[in-house]
Amino acid sequence: MMDKALSEPEVKSVVICGQNGRFCGGADIKEFGETMTGPPLVPMLHKIESGTKPVVAAIEGIALGGGLELALGCHYRIAHSKARLGLPEVLLGLLPAAGGTQRLPRLIGVPAALDLITTGRHVTAAEALQLGIVDEVTDGNTVDAAVKFALSVAGKSLDACRISTYPCPQLPDSDAFFEMAMQQVRQSARGAIAPVACVQAVHAAVSLPYTQGMKREKELMGTLFTSGQARALQYYFFAQRAVGRWSTPSGSRWDTSKPRPVHKAAVIGLGTMGRGITVALAQAGLSVVAVETHEKLLMEAKQAVSGMLERGAKRRGVVPAYDNISYSCNIRPVADVDLVIEAVFEDMTLKKTIFQQLSEICKPGTFLCTNTSGLDIDQLASQTHNPELVVGMHFFAPAHVMKLLEVVYGPRSSPQAVATAMQLGKKMDKVSVLVGNCRGFVGNRMLKPYLDQAFFLLEEGATPELVDRVLEEFGFAMGVFRMSDLSGLDIGWRVRKADGLVVPEVLTGPSARIRHGFRYSPLGDLLCEQGRFGQKTGRGWYQYDKPGGRVAKSDPWLHSFLEEYRTQYGLAARCIDHQEVLERCLYALINEGFRILQDGIAAGPEDIDVIYVLGYSWPRHRGGPMFYAGLVGLTNVLERLEHYHQVHPDVPSLQPCSLLRKLVASGSPPVHRWREFIKKIHSQL
Repeated sequence: MMDKALSEPEVKSVVICGQNGRFCGGADIKEFGETMTGPPLVPMLHKIESGTKPVVAAIEGIALGGGLELALGCHYRIAHSKARLGLPEVLLGLLPAAGGTQRLPRLIGVPAALDLITTGRHVTAAEALQLGIVDEVTDGNTVDAAVKFALSVAGKSLDACRISTYPCPQLPDSDAFFEMAMQQVRQSARGAIAPVACVQAVHAAVSLPYTQGMKREKELMGTLFTSGQARALQYYFFAQRAVGRWSTPSGSRWDTSKPRPVHKAAVIGLGTMGRGITVALAQAGLSVVAVETHEKLLMEAKQAVSGMLERGAKRRGVVPAYDNISYSCNIRPVADVDLVIEAVFEDMTLKKTIFQQLSEICKPGTFLCTNTSGLDIDQLASQTHNPELVVGMHFFAPAHVMKLLEVVYGPRSSPQAVATAMQLGKKMDKVSVLVGNCRGFVGNRMLKPYLDQAFFLLEEGATPELVDRVLEEFGFAMGVFRMSDLSGLDIGWRVRKADGLVVPEVLTGPSARIRHGFRYSPLGDLLCEQGRFGQKTGRGWYQYDKPGGRVAKSDPWLHSFLEEYRTQYGLAARCIDHQEVLERCLYALINEGFRILQDGIAAGPEDIDVIYVLGYSWPRHRGGPMFYAGLVGLTNVLERLEHYHQVHPDVPSLQPCSLLRKLVASGSPPVHRWREFIKKIHSQL
């Protein structure tokens, strides 16, 4: 069709538009093959650009990836005011390979192009106009505007409209600029190779002629296309969509149930989590009753919530949703809401009391949700007249920012209650993942063996610096101990006290580190007894310049403390290498993931992987813990767990899960086949 339009004498100019209000979203990643032969788009773009007839892109809806590259190959671009444009290939472990890395810098300059290409962020039509990506923005019919524009330029010279012929804007010191850009990208990418390749491709646009730059772009794309990181990122792309089709492990679908509309909600408890949840609900357009029984805390919460609403509105260019929230220091105003989210302190007795009150006060049919991070949903449901209306909604801090929401169904939760919680999560722009009811649910249950191994490694000779460095080099935003200092050591200490794990240390030697028959490390408890709670006190696993300080520094006191601890308990320090840190921390976590799948707490590996990427900073370019297990080889994971469990028989989290053994015995099927394999196992029980 394009060849015909360009060749027929009767055609004076051409307008390219999409269907159904969308210009073009780029390639369908479902169709990506195993080999890279080069996008067929490239020769067509060269033909469009080198032609003698003006070609105008009429951009409606989206112009992403190959869609934007198509528009850049045109001579002019007209966009609707609501259109979004971008080159998001980096988010899939790739780079724009149809000239995007070569044309965009020539059009809008290197710094702006580098920002868009290395982050994959979308821009509005207004920003695209400001940057110079489009020539005109319209509120009316985009195709009509493009046709009018195309007729106005028919017959005019196109020499100044072929982007590939533009000289790349020069930088004062190109080498220094790209050295700094590469340093910044490496730091933010945390091991991801696609952003680095994007910088290299844009550098080629500056340092090489267009034809050679295109060749370099193709070479870099070929390397990325076959990489494990691209596979991981593309797997994760589909995993986020898979969790939206929620089901039980046995295969029963829950998303066929119709959710009930929620117009008015209540939040009980306005601590850090309650404030964030209130903001998330208000920003989603709901009317919110925010309850805090302590007058002083209520006033502080009002001020904090207002500030959060203001900042969020400024980012999104909207009016703050103050009017959506009413405050109360009495629980009575929740009587007429459609749904309640309890967000008080993580104490079962307190939560039970509140659920008893809610069951008496709320109108019939009100859904009762708890923002617990791991307490038994069924125990709370048992305090109400209608346990089928109770579900868990585990938000992650800060609740108005973090995308993840674990929706927890108890044994008596109704499909409609689950559907309503899932739909509400979607309305708040969360990725809602349905999980079963157990201690810690999915995320925190898997976190425990990961943390345990980090503590055990310290006992055996490692330092916090070593463990954190290895995990951060793997791609985590923070290692175990830096993260612990940030969140506060006293939080875990309270939980361990409630579990009866913290006891007076009257004994020394190995037997003093046994709890309930298994190995236990009291290191965190001992630091808390010293008042070392992390950043908030200026001391934890690291030292800080002042309480509340953010810069972690190695603490000689901590190193001496570890030496004394090992002497007291008869532990001989040994040299621990990077591989052991990674394997023991990650494989223990992965092993618990297999147990979760085996127990039916998560329906498939995608659920676990989405939870860990969105909620626990697992590096996206590694796909998630379960995908990573498949990537390194299930046989290898099994063998290393067997080795470590033989060395540490008193650590049950290192004993390989029977599901892992079954998967290895069945030939280690790829991760996308595990869900069916697990379903078959559950159907046989």
